[in-house]
Amino acid sequence: MSKNQFYEKKGPFPLKEIIKAIGYTGKFSDNNFKIYGFESLNNATKNDMTFLNSSKYKNISLKTKAAVCITSSNLSKFLPEKCIKLDVKNVLFAVTKASKMFYPEADIDSIDKNLKNSKKFIKIYKNVKFGENVLIGKNVVIGKNSCIGSNSIIESNVTIGENCIIGSFVTLRNSLISNDVHIQDGSKIGVKGFGFIPLKDKNIRTPHIGKVILEDGVEIGANCTIDRGSLADTIIGKNTFLDNQVHVAHNVQIGKNCMIAGQVGFAGSTTIGNNVVIGGQAGVSGHLKIGNNVKIGGGSGVINNIPDNCQVMGYPAVPLKEFVKQRKKNEQ
Repeated sequence: MSKNQFYEKKGPFPLKEIIKAIGYTGKFSDNNFKIYGFESLNNATKNDMTFLNSSKYKNISLKTKAAVCITSSNLSKFLPEKCIKLDVKNVLFAVTKASKMFYPEADIDSIDKNLKNSKKFIKIYKNVKFGENVLIGKNVVIGKNSCIGSNSIIESNVTIGENCIIGSFVTLRNSLISNDVHIQDGSKIGVKGFGFIPLKDKNIRTPHIGKVILEDGVEIGANCTIDRGSLADTIIGKNTFLDNQVHVAHNVQIGKNCMIAGQVGFAGSTTIGNNVVIGGQAGVSGHLKIGNNVKIGGGSGVINNIPDNCQVMGYPAVPLKEFVKQRKKNEQ
């Protein structure tokens, strides 16, 4: 495999170190030899480790040259006999732990270390790193160890917490950003929502005086738009992750630990519970209440409230069992 020119690679690491990091509890005779890289099934060599988490890849896994493979007990049979199998309960979690050992800075899009701080901000924000052409308004607060990417705009009275990463070409206005928040390139946070009064001869814009609140640990993908509230606030709860190109309309409130895939859209004033998972290109209508632990399939159109612990799919979205039943009936 060609050298990775974008991320510094660490290692090699003794296998026993990796085993400890991923929480593997099994035993085998020799765990002192070194692993030089974490690679895909195709690219791994006799000095590398890899992973297998689906039988879909069995034709590739049976031919892998990797010395070690993180997998599950039911998939071990799809690996060469000489390959050491590390059977774990959560394969992808173990993969994350192991790969982060080799590439400790590849899990987030941090600001390029080679960029020079803008001289005009150094005295004001001593422990903050800036890219080029950053614009900052009055009364802006930025916490220590945060980074602001090139060509981003932080408008007046915005607050950014500690250890935040704001990408390039980001616009922040009317927003309160908590600690450990990551906002990727091109996102627009705190812009006016789609609020207007439709009259016969002319649409009249409605004032939006609310703000956007991003709580601790939130991640916003690239090119997302999060509208500020009209009277209430738009809020995204702790540790919720948004994929790229997600739109959150005014007054929407999203709970904690949610995972929102790409191109999902939320209409105004909808409330999303905690631990909600939404597949790509789903749409959620306005003024709805989506409960805790709900799963919404990709491409679904949600037009009704959803109680806690439900799985829905389809357009309009219906309970998953009903959706599957309808599909089978249509296929007959």
